[in-house]
This record gives sequence, C-alpha cells and structure tokens, in this order.
Amino acid sequence: MTHPGTGELMARAAAAGVAIPGFNIPYLPMVGPVVRALRDREAFGLVMVARLEWEKFASHSPEAVAGEYRRFASPRHTRLHLDHVPVIDEDDRRVDFLAIIRRALDAGYESVMVDGSRLPLAENIACTREVVDLAHAAGIPVEAELGAVMGHEAGPLPPYEELFASGKGFTDPEEARRFVEATGVDWLSVAIGNIHGAISAAAKGQKKVAARLDLDHLERIHRGVGIPLVLHGGTGIRKDCVMAAIRQGIAKINVATAIRQPYEQAIARGVAAAQEAVYQAMLAVIDDDLELAGSAAILNP
Repeated sequence: MTHPGTGELMARAAAAGVAIPGFNIPYLPMVGPVVRALRDREAFGLVMVARLEWEKFASHSPEAVAGEYRRFASPRHTRLHLDHVPVIDEDDRRVDFLAIIRRALDAGYESVMVDGSRLPLAENIACTREVVDLAHAAGIPVEAELGAVMGHEAGPLPPYEELFASGKGFTDPEEARRFVEATGVDWLSVAIGNIHGAISAAAKGQKKVAARLDLDHLERIHRGVGIPLVLHGGTGIRKDCVMAAIRQGIAKINVATAIRQPYEQAIARGVAAAQEAVYQAMLAVIDDDLELAGSAAILNP
C-alpha cells in the first residue's frame, strides 16, 4: 500500500482546517510513547528532531532518531520530520546546514526544515533556495522560517508583553510573499507572538510564558503566501488563539516543552516512568490542547 507523503498530508490539513502536530524528541526513549499516544487516539502527527536536540540534549544524531523511529513508525499515524536546522545557530555560530540536510535525506526523513531566520532576507532566501533544490530533487518537502520566533537565544527574554506590543521579530507579510515566491518553499514558519521554550540549563525547567497570537497579522500573512503555515512554540499558547490560528492557515503546530519537561521531571524514577509521563502528556495535548483525536481518519484514511 502506498501512503501519502508529508507534503500531501499538509495540503490536506490546510484544506480541512486541521492541524498536524509535530513532537520534538530531545531524548530517544520519547519516540515510543509519542507514537503510541498518536496511535491510541487515532491521531496523526510528526515525530521530529532539531539540531539543538542532538547538540544540547540527548537525541544523539538525526540518524539515531531515524533508527528509533523505524522501531515504532505507524504509517497511518506518523511521519518523520527534521526540525530546525539553522544557518546561524542560537550561539551565533555558522552551521553546515546543507550537510545536515543531506544526512537527513539519506536517513529517510520525510520532510526537512531549514532556519535562516537570523539572516538578512536576501541571504535567508538564498540559503532556503539551496535546501529546496536539494530536497525537492529527492521528492521531499521543505519548511522554512521568516521572522524571529524568540526563546532559544542565550540570556533572558524581554518581558513577553513588551515583545508582543512591539511586534519585535514578527513575520512581515510582504516579505513573506516575496520569500515564498523566491524560494519555492512548501511551508512557512511564522512569528506572530509565539515563542520557543527556553533550552538553557538554567531555564529549561521553568514554566513557559503564556503566549498569545496576533490573529489579524496571521491573516495578512496567510492571504499573501498561499501555502500552509507553521506555528513553532506551540506549548503554552492560549487555546482560543491556537484554535483560531488553525482556522486562519496554521496547518502544523510544533510541541516540545509540554512533553519534554514531564520526561525530565520523571527520569529520576527510571526510563519507564519517564516514558509514561510523556505518554500522559501526549494524551493531554491531543485530547485537550489541540482536540485532534481521530485526525488520522481525516488526513490519512
């Protein structure tokens, strides 16, 4: 049986007004309970790893996550996605991003993301275009980012309300239109008030800031680009904002802190206890936060 690719599934999600959640894997034992929860709730989602999760946590490598994923993969319920591969990372270091993308394609990832959001627009376009050309040649869709989704930088963030009121880092709708047209990217991660969970050792266990979204700004971006949009930093955003954003073009929502922190809090009791904590956190996200139980029947019948 031939299963639809991730690009087709994202198109279906956008057309149906349903979000595909992506779940980050900073620790390899999280893969099993993430897939089990999606399967048990007849939900569809992506298993994802970002570069920082093998650099700063314990997912080891994109190949290690791909190998663990293959042990549990459920084609009706899951696909494998390479999350944030930055061109400039959170420590202001230049990254050999094309080499990482090639490794992911060789390892069987079914979609990839390049993050040039710390670059000037023209350079972001150029780097994203390189990834699009490489991945599309292999039949793999590409996600990119425009605007600055804050939270992974060193040091404390400014007060959230100050960030929101200023629109600092928000994706510019006209730049988004030009970016999508120039790169041929398949999906776009946007900054509209969302923030990432902190990853520094001092802050990663703290409760995430309750964020909200500028839905009017999202609507302007969506009208201009005509492709599925992605919301990073999904944990902690007000539910009414999230559900409204799905109706206005968000087709993928990244979830990390909501399942990472339960694992970290429970691991002292052993891996089995940490995996159960992830499973229960997954059920809460699927059932309560995103209301996605049964979404596999809509997206991948």
